[in-house]
Amino acid sequence: MQMLRRLLCSAMLMGFAGIAAAAPLAPKEGVQYQVLPQKQETPAGKQVEVIEFFAYYCPHCHAFEPLLQEWVKKQGDNIVFKRVHVAAGQRIVPQQRLFYTLEALGLLGQYHEKAFAAIHQQGLRFQDDEEVIEWAVKSGIDRARFTDAYRSFGVQGKLRRASAMMDAYKVDHWPFVAIDGRFVTSPSMANQGGSTARTETEQQQVALQVMDALVAKARADKK
Repeated sequence: MQMLRRLLCSAMLMGFAGIAAAAPLAPKEGVQYQVLPQKQETPAGKQVEVIEFFAYYCPHCHAFEPLLQEWVKKQGDNIVFKRVHVAAGQRIVPQQRLFYTLEALGLLGQYHEKAFAAIHQQGLRFQDDEEVIEWAVKSGIDRARFTDAYRSFGVQGKLRRASAMMDAYKVDHWPFVAIDGRFVTSPSMANQGGSTARTETEQQQVALQVMDALVAKARADKK
């Protein structure tokens, strides 16, 4: 399963040709997005929940991050945005723990991009607990505070919750986005059905347009 997910992550950008084109104004169900067989519980109110399933090791998640952050800013109060670090085998558990520890300590805003950079620019692997802890300490986080959270029952519970959410949302590749507990899409999914996006950035921009349409649809349904 781990190898399959890695292959999906690595191969999601293959097979598209042509020039970039705008996403359809009305994305097609079963093509650019899927509807879950069972709607998941989301916060009440007019805001639409958006969840990104990602992994620190995934190069496509890393590439998607700046565009996604900008999209989240533009959505503003329209959405409630959350992230779930996927489970992808034992070697990725330290990366999961890193993400949920930063979240528990309220440090994601300061260190989330730095964690991506450590892997994709500095060549760290983050497949060992001690490597993660040493990186956190060198990055300016108190060792005892970080270690206590890293090994806490709360973070362990987040890991179990991530696996359960992956099953509930039918996550089989990443980055993968769930909207309003019922719609799911991704850069690879959004570029099916005749899209002519070529570069990775173009494919991601198409995905964001599909996400715009799905957020608008979810908001309209809430009225």
